[in-house]
Amino acid sequence: MSKLGSHNSIVLETNMTKTQEEIKTICEDVKRLLIHKNQKYGDSALTPCRIFSKANAVEQILVRIDDKLNRIQQGAGLLAEDEDVIMDLIGYLILLKIGLKRTSL
Repeated sequence: MSKLGSHNSIVLETNMTKTQEEIKTICEDVKRLLIHKNQKYGDSALTPCRIFSKANAVEQILVRIDDKLNRIQQGAGLLAEDEDVIMDLIGYLILLKIGLKRTSL
């Protein structure tokens, strides 16, 4: 089975290497996490309610990324007890990409 990727390239899902399978699994995990959080919390990252902050969605996502990076820098590590900082960072970077795409339209 093949799928057309967003960069007009064909991604074959047969005869994948171990690394390619791992990439696929991690991407699917991130996708499930983002969709779960979007269903649970609504579209708050890309359409914030702006009660206190009047910053646009992209700026607010950048602040969240800064916060995650600050936690790592302050010694919380990449795997804090109650959260997976790596998955959160990947998720925020995907949301940032969506936000930037929306602002360029």
